[in-house]
Amino acid sequence: MQPMMHGRRGTAISFRDDELDRSGYGIHSQVMMICAALLSVVLTSQCSGSEFAKRIAPMPLAAREAEVQAQFTAGNVPDSWRKFAKVTVTRRIGSKDHTAVYLVSPDYLAIGSDADFLLMPVTPATAEALGDLLDCTLPTRRMVGDIHRAAAVKLSPVPLTPGPEMTTVAVFARHNEIVEKQRSGQPAGLLTSGHKKDIVLTPELAKTPGKVALFGWHRADGTAIQPLYTGHTSAWVDYSHGSRFVQRTMTVDGKATTVAAVLADHALCELLSDEGPFTVPRFSAAEFPGELQTELSFEPGVRAIINAPAVLRPDKPLRLVLYAAPAGNTIEQTFGRSVKPGGDWHFDIQHIAAQTRWLRQHGDDADLAVVCLQCAQQSWPAWRKAQDPDNRRLPGIITALRGRFAGRRVETVLSGHSAGGSFVFGYMDGVAAIPDEVTRIAFLDSNYAYSSARGHDAKFTTWLKGPGHYLCVLAYHDSIALLNGMTFVSEAGGTWGRSHAMQRDLAAAFPFTTGHGDSFERFTALEGRVKFLLRENPDKAVLHTRLVEWNGFIHSMLTGTDLEEKDYRYSGPRAYSAFISRK
Repeated sequence: MQPMMHGRRGTAISFRDDELDRSGYGIHSQVMMICAALLSVVLTSQCSGSEFAKRIAPMPLAAREAEVQAQFTAGNVPDSWRKFAKVTVTRRIGSKDHTAVYLVSPDYLAIGSDADFLLMPVTPATAEALGDLLDCTLPTRRMVGDIHRAAAVKLSPVPLTPGPEMTTVAVFARHNEIVEKQRSGQPAGLLTSGHKKDIVLTPELAKTPGKVALFGWHRADGTAIQPLYTGHTSAWVDYSHGSRFVQRTMTVDGKATTVAAVLADHALCELLSDEGPFTVPRFSAAEFPGELQTELSFEPGVRAIINAPAVLRPDKPLRLVLYAAPAGNTIEQTFGRSVKPGGDWHFDIQHIAAQTRWLRQHGDDADLAVVCLQCAQQSWPAWRKAQDPDNRRLPGIITALRGRFAGRRVETVLSGHSAGGSFVFGYMDGVAAIPDEVTRIAFLDSNYAYSSARGHDAKFTTWLKGPGHYLCVLAYHDSIALLNGMTFVSEAGGTWGRSHAMQRDLAAAFPFTTGHGDSFERFTALEGRVKFLLRENPDKAVLHTRLVEWNGFIHSMLTGTDLEEKDYRYSGPRAYSAFISRK
């Protein structure tokens, strides 16, 4: 059973299997068609297009754009907009023909119903944010031309008199009425073009930061009124702009890939670009350029945020880390940010996002994407008991997340802190054997649920016999730690006890070397692929989160490799301080 995937703020996103099959993608539709349709969430704040125009008319730009995002994420789009259209393009590159297939929204961004909607011009940053919700991007100049040629309905441009009022909602609505009269009699949902300029992706944006790129508004003869133009600031929005969404996942010659990967390819970029290869730009101000965060949710009650490179390189594997948030912490707290005096300390104890950025800077063997997962109860043991007692849902969630990167070689890493370890063991309990695509499992003071009675030792043993598989266990002597003068875990039940039990069980299959010093017990097997680092605790301190803060996530990802303790030290000062978000 696959979980339903959702966009930010609970917008359900679905699809039709038969549509995908006819498109020839051959990939599981639950994952790859997340932008094919929106299922409305009925909210009292939803309104028709004409009502929406009246509501936002007096608002300043920022408030207006916030209203657009609220209506869109609530699912307030026309039903006919929900079914994306297929565009097929074949071009000769060198001596060979190549065919690209991608899916696009049938019309520009619209708010309202089929009976009453408003084609809504927005800033590129807002268009980009809405596209992120659907795992979509904006088109290039060449794609706009190809979409126009593929359009079943080609409308003639109707420019209005230039002037300051062209940026007002009243003129947006007036132009919308003109377009709808042109469209009269046409079936709803057909791919339509010619009535707006497109916000486009272009390498020119690298030379003109803070601008919007516009192109299109095709005449009946196929020529565009608007050549590529980057003269307006990114805050300029007028009636002639439209936002067309393109699903990031596409195919080239029948094989799954992404728009970003094709644009970055020096040869295949010609399928989508007439400006050569380029990296997909981000219009919104990015604190860490090149980073993309996408939020999803899975039923019942699981949130996920993917922190990934904005562009995935076609020649590199993808290392997909599934990091389960600890008990009582949100994803945002787990990813972390700087905290002012008196602020919430939960944001300053793990910094998984900052440690991820450090890892990207110090290793180049793979593209690194980290998914942080949080359950509604903020306790994975409680969630599993209530929602997944037979351990079937967690494998489905992981399969869905891997499927978002279909067409790539995906190496999966399972990790988590505190009760997040229960997520890992729940997955193990739900599969007959740990799959070969899982290349690393890391417990950051989180292996409380380890149980030989449940066959965990046997599954670890079989999996570790495969090449390229790594196990890292970080823990401390928690059974003697004092909280308010009292111990809080037993000798056997804490991570100190569970780690020793786990190591003893694995020692039946693999010879270990043992070391002591620098306040650690160390157990190593399989030439460093298996490492237990167990911190002694003579001061009886609570070091639970310190094991993560002290470069723990970095270390858990690098043990057994040539980069282990290179440019950082486990249990040392933060190596990732420069990568902590200030926002």
